[in-house]
Amino acid sequence: MANILAFDIETIPDVGGGRKLYGLEGLDDGEVAQVMFAKQRESRDTEFLPLHLHRVLVISIALRSDTGFRVWSLGDKELNEKETITRFFDGIERYSPVLVSWNGGGFDLPVLNYRSIILGVNATRYWEVGEGDREFKWNNYINRFHYRHTDLMDVLAGYQPRASAPLDQISMLCGLPGKLGMDGSRVWDAYQQGHFAEIRDYCETDSLNTYLLYLRWEFMRGAVTQAQLSEECEMVREELEKQDKEHFDRFLQAWERSSV
Repeated sequence: MANILAFDIETIPDVGGGRKLYGLEGLDDGEVAQVMFAKQRESRDTEFLPLHLHRVLVISIALRSDTGFRVWSLGDKELNEKETITRFFDGIERYSPVLVSWNGGGFDLPVLNYRSIILGVNATRYWEVGEGDREFKWNNYINRFHYRHTDLMDVLAGYQPRASAPLDQISMLCGLPGKLGMDGSRVWDAYQQGHFAEIRDYCETDSLNTYLLYLRWEFMRGAVTQAQLSEECEMVREELEKQDKEHFDRFLQAWERSSV
């Protein structure tokens, strides 16, 4: 099996950018964020900020490589955002994995692109389209219809935005846990209250749901057999049990209940 890297990001408002764009010097972070949300409500009838005004808090990764399976996160409560994003793209440089996401083409990767150009992050392998490696000419991370980045939401919807579905609901319908205790709309409040660990744990379970859905998609399209699918799922279970972490234990318990 090729290296498979399923990932998910969690973000908070880029209050530094908001101060710069809207002349909000003198306001604290919470006040700046409220102004940013209000401006978005006025123009779009939603508080969901434009992608270039998100700041990356954590990137969670579920990696299947030749050495096995593991899940972990990049980022910490000190919010060294440039280092977090650099480490993510360094992993792509090292493994050249198949990237797997749920709405990564519509959210995660554009946010990472904007933050990388703002912060000055190098991502050579990710932007390779054949000039340095001919194999990437016909299969690269940038082209929407290449599988080197597989946005499962986009693929399953037939690239039709109105046909897209939420990760949580599809996961649950497939006998997977779905979201456990948090969703993206609560991240900013949780961050302000100092609950970074809860945000990281939530992000890791989203990356797990994404990876397990990818395995089912691989079976659906005939890339793996039923036996291989079962073996891969068992590998995930064994790794999570070995980690002995509370959020992984909850994930395993929910997975067992959902699959009955």
